[in-house]
Formats: sequence, structure tokens, C-alpha cells
Amino acid sequence: MGKFELSDKLAPAGKLVVIGGHENKMGRPETEMQKEGDDPLEVLEAVISLTEKSSPVIEVITTASGEHEESFADYLRIFKRLGAVEVGHIFHHNRGEVLLDDLRARIERADVLFFTGGDQLKLTSIYGGTALLSQVKERYISAPIVIAGTSAGAMAFSTPMIISGNKDNQQLVGAVRITTGFSLLKNICVDTHFVDRSRFVRMSQVIATNPGCIGIGIEEDTALIVEHGKTIRVIGSGVVIIIDGFGTKASNVTEYDSGKCISISDLKVSILNDGAVWEIPALEPLFI
Repeated sequence: MGKFELSDKLAPAGKLVVIGGHENKMGRPETEMQKEGDDPLEVLEAVISLTEKSSPVIEVITTASGEHEESFADYLRIFKRLGAVEVGHIFHHNRGEVLLDDLRARIERADVLFFTGGDQLKLTSIYGGTALLSQVKERYISAPIVIAGTSAGAMAFSTPMIISGNKDNQQLVGAVRITTGFSLLKNICVDTHFVDRSRFVRMSQVIATNPGCIGIGIEEDTALIVEHGKTIRVIGSGVVIIIDGFGTKASNVTEYDSGKCISISDLKVSILNDGAVWEIPALEPLFI
């Protein structure tokens, strides 16, 4: 299969931090999986350090969360502790509020945009097609901004984006539902809490139905740093699992009303740990 070279002129100037959820905010290990010698705040420290500023301005977007005030309070505390000079809070109940809310100056000033967890469908249904999302994408392309997301906030970076399917029904053909995410990562589907919530099969279904895409499953307290739109570096205490369906030869994904379990042959799987570097294959010209 042919590949396109992503030139520096086409590469986004911004960086993404894609977090698997439950990142450590306490300065001490939250789980027994934390490896000896790890920096317990590595994931959130990276969000700050990637700005290359001593006192960055951060906007925390909690629209996905059902407890947005509590969620903002958590990130306000930790980002202030890590050196942020200003931490703003963006929240919208519905799409109508976004269409009336002029946030251009705040988005332009921000060094970091941080999308919290919750419900990824709230993010895409409220922000999709808005001037706010267009500005976010424009800044990602042209400016050295850091755009970070955790849990549902990270899943919204996808194209395609998972909206349903759990460990109880993921093995049934057609049980996993998808829509279009923010498309900050082209032809990439991100899933979070990946090992902890046993989400391998649901991601495999997505890749079988979209074999031109790559599935990236990120464990808790683990993140991907994406630079130049193509280079991925893993940080944190867990693993990242990459599922590649380019070589699949057969599946039964079209039998979605049969009640059968999924069957897919020849998926390619890679498991990456802290410090691993991986290049996203550019199978078609990059655009946002």
C-alpha cells in the first residue's frame, strides 16, 4: 500500500496530548500498576512542559462532564500547582450557548486547551461545525498550541469516534456504534481506559468496519504525545495498544442483524510502553 510523505509545511504546528483517563492528579501512585521510579505526575506535567512556557495560559473545557464544576476545580488545583499562571473554565450546556458565546480572544490567548472526560458525544454534538471548533483546528494547524484531552475528551479527537459498545455486548456484530469526532487525528480511532475496561474487541470491530483506520487504545494514567501530526511518543504508567486492520482478509462485520459474535482475521497488534515512539502511517494526504 502506497504512503504519502507528510512534509514539514503540511504538518500541524500544534501538539496533542491524548490521555487514557484517570491520570494521576495527587502526586502519588493511584494504582498498583504505577512503576517504581515513575514520575506520578508525568502525564499532566507534560501538558505544561510542551508549551515551553514558564507560566502558560490554560483553558479547561468541561462540557463533556456531568460534574463540570468539580472537574474544573480538580484541574485548576493541579495546573496551578504545576505552574499555570491563568486557568480558565469553558462549559456549555447546549449548542445554542456555543453559537452565542464569543470565545475567540480566549482561544487565541490560550497556550493549552484541555478537554476533560465525560461523554464524548456531548462534545461533538455541541461543538461540531461551530466557529469555536474551527478556531481550535486553525490554531492546531498554525500555532504551537497544546491541545489535550482525557478519557471522553481524548476520544473526541478521533475519526471515527466510538459512542457505544461495552464489554458485555462488544463481541456481537454491530453492537459498537461510531460517529465522526473532531478529526484532530485523521483516520485514527482513540479508545481510553483500554485495558482496565476490556475494550479490545470493541476497537477491533471499529477497525474491521473501517480498515483504512488505525485503532489506538490507551490505558489509564497513560498518554500519547503527538507532534507534527504523525510522531507519537508514549508516556505514563500503562500501555498503548495499536490495532492495524490494513492486512485483514475476512470478517463478518456486514452481518450486523444476525446476532452472531464478531469474527476478524489477520489484525496486526502492537503494544507500546513508556518512552516508545511510533509513526502514524500517512496513507493519504493529511488535511484537517
